[in-house]
Amino acid sequence: MATVGAVYGLAARPRGAREVVRPPGADREERPDRPHATDKWLTASVAADARAVITAVFDHAEQHDPARKWVMLVDGARHQLDLIHEQCDARDLEVHALIDFVHVLEYLWGAAWCFFAPADPGAEPWGGELALTVLQGTAEHAADALEQQADAAQLRAHERVGVDNAVGYLRAQLPYPTYDIALAEGWPIATGVIEGACRHLIKDRMDTTGARWVLAGAEALLKLRAVISNGDFEAYWTYHMQREHLRVHAICSRDALEIAA
Repeated sequence: MATVGAVYGLAARPRGAREVVRPPGADREERPDRPHATDKWLTASVAADARAVITAVFDHAEQHDPARKWVMLVDGARHQLDLIHEQCDARDLEVHALIDFVHVLEYLWGAAWCFFAPADPGAEPWGGELALTVLQGTAEHAADALEQQADAAQLRAHERVGVDNAVGYLRAQLPYPTYDIALAEGWPIATGVIEGACRHLIKDRMDTTGARWVLAGAEALLKLRAVISNGDFEAYWTYHMQREHLRVHAICSRDALEIAA
């Protein structure tokens, strides 16, 4: 399992919840240009654990621009959040942690199919209203509403698995789904940068048909792909050739040299 981290800059663009989730049938007005990620830096490892990758992310962010406001987007894994808090405490940093909203949507859709038949068009407006409730900063209310609706429908245990999963997920992530604050401040609420990196950095090369990898080879290739993606290949290659020359020539012939005063 590879762990991927990214550091990037993004201009704030405040927006409302209905700019993210629009009701079915609403006018599809042209959306304003969205800010693009700048100074993007990627790191990944298939050998090191999540702690090492998150530490590298914090190291780079501190070196790059420590004065910026920091927002960290994660997929909701409790271990990730614990490691982030560990780094914040050790470095005396204030970081705003957010759960990727797309992950929340996946759980909400899982709950929707407990009340609607597959492909029922009524699921879309129902799910949209529930998503708006979460975006408005009331994830706990959304969890309560889901639970009450499942109770009112008298769903049996196997029929409400999606509801129970969504309710458990929303409550477990409190207080992180503060999307109302994030939207008002103009912060990102989804991990598109990471999802894209997982595809082009890892999957496009390492998940090809018939590929076989040993850990050391996979790690070396992954590091090299990250260096290339970050635009650092030329500097790396110069350093690599210098080290190779030292290893192959200078060190091997050192004992044969006579020191002359």
